[in-house]
Amino acid sequence: MNTSALDRFLRYVQIDTRADDSSASSPTTPGQRVLMELLASELRILGLTDVLVDAHGYLVATVPATSNDPDLPVIGFIAHVDTSPEMSGADVRPIVHRSYDGRDITLPEDPSAVLRLSENPALAARLGDDIVTASGTTLLGADDKAGVAEIMAAVQYLVENPGIPHGVVRVAFTPDEEIGRGADHFDVERFGATYGYTLDGGSRGELEYESFSADLFTGTFKGFNTHPGYASGRMINAIRVASDFIASLPRKEMTPETTDGYEGYVHPYDLDASVDATTVKVLIRDFVTGELGTKRAMLEHLAREAAAAHPGCRVETTVTAQYRNMREVLEHHPEVMERARKAMRRIGIDPVERPIRGGTDGSRLSFMGLPAPNLFAGQHNFHSRLEWVSAQDMDKAVELIVEICRVRRLTR
Repeated sequence: MNTSALDRFLRYVQIDTRADDSSASSPTTPGQRVLMELLASELRILGLTDVLVDAHGYLVATVPATSNDPDLPVIGFIAHVDTSPEMSGADVRPIVHRSYDGRDITLPEDPSAVLRLSENPALAARLGDDIVTASGTTLLGADDKAGVAEIMAAVQYLVENPGIPHGVVRVAFTPDEEIGRGADHFDVERFGATYGYTLDGGSRGELEYESFSADLFTGTFKGFNTHPGYASGRMINAIRVASDFIASLPRKEMTPETTDGYEGYVHPYDLDASVDATTVKVLIRDFVTGELGTKRAMLEHLAREAAAAHPGCRVETTVTAQYRNMREVLEHHPEVMERARKAMRRIGIDPVERPIRGGTDGSRLSFMGLPAPNLFAGQHNFHSRLEWVSAQDMDKAVELIVEICRVRRLTR
């Protein structure tokens, strides 16, 4: 079996693992379990005996320690197998553009899909690398099959090089992270790691220990439908009410398009519309958990104001907590970040520490008792047809995993 993360990645992305928010099962789609079972089989071929895919579709496995030091921490590495429901993940055809020379890359199945250096500054740092894209009609799946492939390749390297001293290493692959369910059935106690790292980040060197805090606002506007030819004075069109609500949201601030850095936002992203009832889902994001309440109050006010402008309309609102800023936990476990920083420097990488304008499984796992910052996996242009990853970035991530596991003198 080849140790290359790229070879693994090219196989994994061809399995459709798109998550489905409308499904109540776990995993929400059969393709995710197909990939989980493939990964389990490959781990067993490598000689691992402690490999389990549980009833909820979570895969956990153990790489036994090669050091007899009982005080070493158990370190976990986690990635998710699902891809975003926002873009097709069926019939993914990965293309490797060898020794990228800086020219625009036109994806063959849609000439309008062009990966341009001028629009993708991260590409400039990867000149000469082997760049992987999809063919133009689907996402690639680097989010997070790059992380999956990197963990698998690192496991193989550790197994085949028993002279590397390390403690117990645990690996986990989760389903449905893209729809916020990646930690729903994660058994932290069974996993048994002292701390962990998710492999779900972008450019080489990224080390992320701050994430958004996140809630989901749902507003359902209740109207009244009747035959439009006889609707005078009777019809209450919930679509119009919901449209007024959406139009009342901030436009020049507090949107994904107008915010960056530590700025939060509200983002209407899903609409289930009919005259009788229309439901709008809005993402609430902020790095300060307390500010979620401020944004929630604004949304509730605007929803009720829109309903009040249409006599007879009612609105029902709910807010669902999704995840919280993992910094609130990780700042109490500085050794987790420091281990990653030192490992990066030993393999020639300067850590790039920045907040995640999103979340990972680690955001929730940290609050569940498993401190878990996020490491780079090489992903770019997530959830889009222009998604790409560098094969050399994936190999560097494999090297980082191994170095984090390796036992070193404390003074190093």
